[in-house]
Amino acid sequence: MEWGDLLAFNLVLLAAMASPGAAMLYLIKASATSGLRAGIATGLGLGLAASLWTLAALLGLDGLFALFPWAYGALKIIGALYLIWIAFWTWRNAATPIPTSEKPKGRAVLAGFAVNASNPKAMLFAAAVIVVIFPQGLSTPNIALITMNHLCLELVFNTSLALLITRPSARSKYLRAKPLLDRVAATLLGAFGLRLLLER
Repeated sequence: MEWGDLLAFNLVLLAAMASPGAAMLYLIKASATSGLRAGIATGLGLGLAASLWTLAALLGLDGLFALFPWAYGALKIIGALYLIWIAFWTWRNAATPIPTSEKPKGRAVLAGFAVNASNPKAMLFAAAVIVVIFPQGLSTPNIALITMNHLCLELVFNTSLALLITRPSARSKYLRAKPLLDRVAATLLGAFGLRLLLER
């Protein structure tokens, strides 16, 4: 593996993280509604799950899914139902005022982890990127480096986004538009879940 390979991997990851998806929507909502510490904790959970999917791809879990398609299908259904459940509760509570207490950090980490862990397509994306960018037969230290690099990139990106969203001006704008934004987020999260559920 060369350093240029790692740079290319990082550029692709940054582009993927910057495109609005279930993880970004969830992080924005958690940061704006529960505060900076909860936002950072949510970002940690998201990053842990995403980097574990990369590790799984590096270790060949995509091959295991090819051997046992039912395992991928089961994980996909569970993930889809989880996203639809989040969408339902987000829509239902769109008009509910924000509570003043922050979400406990442990719960925020687990919730963030569950959002990214519930999407096996993240592992398939990582596997596709890895096959294109990295040479075959990566050593154990290289696999560890790529995984830790992914985690660090996720933490920097997610923490920066949480810092941006929890600035007083951004937070007050979010709170004013919360009912509409929550319903948009719920629609998108539900659509992601339904797409996962219906895709072959």
